[in-house]
Amino acid sequence: MTPADLRAWQARMGLTTRSAPGALGVGRTAYQSWLSGATAPSRVVALACAALEAGLPDAQSFCASRK
Repeated sequence: MTPADLRAWQARMGLTTRSAPGALGVGRTAYQSWLSGATAPSRVVALACAALEAGLPDAQSFCASRK
């Protein structure tokens, strides 16, 4: 997942840079690092984004448990 992909997901979900990390169950520092391209999100995060977008309710808890 590229920074552009993450920004597009965030926009589609109607989330802000403050609310998106909470939706994924990750910290703001990690999320900002992904947006800047300093680090890449794991495949788990990409899958959690897809799951949340598909409406699966437990996606956040899965991502948070993988920290």
